[in-house]
Amino acid sequence: MSAAAGLKAATVKHPETMAPIIGILDELREMTRTAGREDLGIRLSMVRARASDPRLRLVVVGHPKNGMSTLVNSLVRASVSATNSDLSVPVIVEYGPEPTATLVRRAASGRTERQLVDPLDAGAAFSAQAVVRTEFTQPSPLLASGVVIMDAPGARGDNRTMRSMIAAADAVLYVSDADAELTGDQITELQRIQRICPTVVCVLNKIDLYPHWAHTQQRNRDLLDAAGLGFAVAPVSARLHQQAGRAGEYHSDIESGVPQLIDHLRDYVIAKADSVVSEAAVQDITLVCDHLAVTLRSEADALRDSHRRAEMLARLDHARNEVDELRQRTANWQVTLADGGTEYMADIEHDLRHRLRSLTRDAEAEIARTDPARRWKEFGADLDTRICEAVEQNFAMAHYRIVELSEQVTEMFPIDRPRPQLPDLRHTQPGDVLEAVVPLEPLVSAKSTPLAHSLSALRGSYGGILMVGLVTSLLHMSLVNWYSVTAGILLGASALFDERKAAKTRRQAEAKVAVARLMDDVVFQVGKESRARVRAVQRAQRDHFTDVANETHRSLDASLRNAEEAAAHYSDERRHRRSDELDRLLVRLRTLRERAATL
Repeated sequence: MSAAAGLKAATVKHPETMAPIIGILDELREMTRTAGREDLGIRLSMVRARASDPRLRLVVVGHPKNGMSTLVNSLVRASVSATNSDLSVPVIVEYGPEPTATLVRRAASGRTERQLVDPLDAGAAFSAQAVVRTEFTQPSPLLASGVVIMDAPGARGDNRTMRSMIAAADAVLYVSDADAELTGDQITELQRIQRICPTVVCVLNKIDLYPHWAHTQQRNRDLLDAAGLGFAVAPVSARLHQQAGRAGEYHSDIESGVPQLIDHLRDYVIAKADSVVSEAAVQDITLVCDHLAVTLRSEADALRDSHRRAEMLARLDHARNEVDELRQRTANWQVTLADGGTEYMADIEHDLRHRLRSLTRDAEAEIARTDPARRWKEFGADLDTRICEAVEQNFAMAHYRIVELSEQVTEMFPIDRPRPQLPDLRHTQPGDVLEAVVPLEPLVSAKSTPLAHSLSALRGSYGGILMVGLVTSLLHMSLVNWYSVTAGILLGASALFDERKAAKTRRQAEAKVAVARLMDDVVFQVGKESRARVRAVQRAQRDHFTDVANETHRSLDASLRNAEEAAAHYSDERRHRRSDELDRLLVRLRTLRERAATL
């Protein structure tokens, strides 16, 4: 990035506040080099770069098509990030008196090359050739207040690049779509982001396209609270903000929510940049101190008493065996979760079908007792209510079954392992799931007219008059007489009664078919929702316990390797010197951790 442009932006991190943090980070980096933990040193270098930068680094992340690039353009009031493009590279925007664009390419030799281009042609330029990242300067008020905005490539691009940008950021804007609530994968992703950067703001984009965005916002808050994530959820429409800016419409601009988001960033992120950076730095310092203490303490135990070296190595070997057993348990856990999920889904589908089958029997019995055409609309409304109650009870059963399965899987891990945060499968508004279900079909056979009934009665009476009239004509009576008319009336009434009875039977059969179709549609829609939620829970558990196993294995493996190297390469005299040095490092490490805690 251009240093000249950066110098003109406001300073939001005060050097006198950052100096103690930078001092602790420098001391820790030296200790990581001494302990041979270069992986921890790389992490500290990124933390130091954050603390040393006087500006606040804000990274925008999210899944593709959620409008991250549009939000970045809206925040800086310029088209710097490409939208509707299959290519995705990191975009970094900082303050500058004039708009500029720089393409950073990787040459064949492996070195990076920088090329200054016209900002209007930057999109075409980087789509023509491979680019590592694009850097812009803009005279934006938000950037002038001391903010550097970074648009991460997201799930469509390189995930490693996105994680490294989050690690280099002071705050994160996580963009999701207002059409649907956060999924289990997104909650897990937010938990991982919090472990790297604790300051996160969830942005609910495209509220102008979805009238139910307020319900989605409340559901996201409930899901975040259930997962232990106290993030703010800001509803915005980046597209509406851009349109209002071009048209100069103040009210539309307020409706977009972007000015409120900027005010929130100014009040709670930019104005508190020192505390935001300190909180993130202390979190990283504490984590590094804990990992480094395990490494130094293991090496010190090996050097302090050579007679205990074999015992210590045996203990570390036992620890490695425990990690291997943990990996085996992880494999068994995956099988258990897969089998349990299959059985769970079968039980849930059976329960749903059983409940709906009972409703179908009750509905058919009611249809058989009465003429469905008389109160078909009331019957449909009552049936919808009972279906909603059945679906709500089915989701409640699903929740308790998945909690039972989670406890069963958790028992396969050590007691001191943290348990994953699981989404609540209970559904308080089953109508949302049943929105796609086609309503109960109207009865076509219910449309009968008085003319049709009259024709049926005439056909029956005509036959009676003709039949009896012919018989009485043998007695020299006229064709239409008192006897033939009476017979016509009786046969006409009988025909009308038979016609009405047959019509009622047809309506009852049609009503039963309509109820059966409705129940099949309910089973299809609710089953789809249940399977989606089960897969989200399975992914959350799988990712959680896999991370726990891998992290534990790395720490213990490093401890064992350092202890073995120390015991093999040091003589008695050098072991004593190294042991004293490790004791001093442990005391110094504890002091640094306590100093960081006071910040």
